[in-house]
Amino acid sequence: MKTSQGWRLGMKEMQILSAPRQRAQLKKPTWIIVLVSLVSLFLICAYVYPPQGSGACYVFSLNGCKGLSDWLPPAPARELTDEELASHVVTNEILNTPPVVPENPKIAFMFLIPGALPFEKLWDRFFQGHEGKFSVYVHASKDKPVHFSRYFVNREIRSDKVCDAASYFSISTNEVVWGKISMVDAERRLLAYALKDTDNQHFVLLSDSCIPLRDFDYVYNYLMYTNISFVDCFEDPGPHGSGRYSEHMLPEVEKKHFRKGAQWFTMKRQHALAVMADSLYYRKFKDYCRPNMEGNRNCYSDEHYLPTFFYMLDPTGISNWSVTHVDWSEGKWHPKSYVLKDITYELMRNITSISENVHVTSDARKEVQINPCLWNGNQRPCYLFARKFLPEALDSLLQLYPNYTSI
Repeated sequence: MKTSQGWRLGMKEMQILSAPRQRAQLKKPTWIIVLVSLVSLFLICAYVYPPQGSGACYVFSLNGCKGLSDWLPPAPARELTDEELASHVVTNEILNTPPVVPENPKIAFMFLIPGALPFEKLWDRFFQGHEGKFSVYVHASKDKPVHFSRYFVNREIRSDKVCDAASYFSISTNEVVWGKISMVDAERRLLAYALKDTDNQHFVLLSDSCIPLRDFDYVYNYLMYTNISFVDCFEDPGPHGSGRYSEHMLPEVEKKHFRKGAQWFTMKRQHALAVMADSLYYRKFKDYCRPNMEGNRNCYSDEHYLPTFFYMLDPTGISNWSVTHVDWSEGKWHPKSYVLKDITYELMRNITSISENVHVTSDARKEVQINPCLWNGNQRPCYLFARKFLPEALDSLLQLYPNYTSI
């Protein structure tokens, strides 16, 4: 009895003694659960509503800080107009159709000149010995040039003649005026006549002040053995870039797609066909990109039409730089003109060794954009031609050619 009572008393005492210990064991996991819950809630809130400081954003948000607009669903894509849809269908069909390579592919050299061609002797030397690999087309907008080179005789697209059997390459046109749509019209006209020859696979636009920087074989291989067109194209947010844009171009041409570039292009046949097939975008630039527009703004279609057209329809198919070198370092409306005293071996060596293209924006920042000139993925010299050379430089250039072409 005593023993039993003692055992019972012992158990009771043990229960009394062990009660605080049990409460402590129960209390510890409760606080851990509460603490973990609070931390989890904090992390969830930080992820869903991240702080706006850059450091906090980096820690708490995988996507960085976002504004309210970033959390909203994307705006639906604009439905194309009928004319826009038709234009895209035709252009895509042209670009996606494998080109038919002729047995004798040629380059069409298209000279857009006002009258005389002062460097005809130099071009004659450039073409010699390569008959059958090139075609020549001349658009003289003012005066009939007098040719001495057989490569230029009867190769004119005259501005004051009507095409007939005796003058196959003549056509009635208006005078070409710098900065106006007539410049683009002349370019398209040259392309149209050059496209008649199905052997022409690449098309080069040149001015009366252009000279070759390389020998013919180098130029031929550079242009024919790549699958891009060398069209200058870059985004300029300044007054001489996007500042020329007109909202009248909407909806087909948005400001974010408006681009700028030098007019002197080289173009593969598919792109030349796409330009000739276009009427929609051409008309937009004809109507709403011209000098003396509203707001005292000037827009020059020869600097914007083709860069914008290709940026919208085939941005990866162009180089974004021109293979015709010009020097804008003087900061004037027109590039530097090379006179007789400028013509040296060192000048030609410097130009032909350039392997990066440079664009400078026209806004207050004057941002300098430098990119390597990539030919089939490899960095190469940028330029095949150069301008703007004055006629007095001819004799000195003839003395140096072709030595400078192999620099």
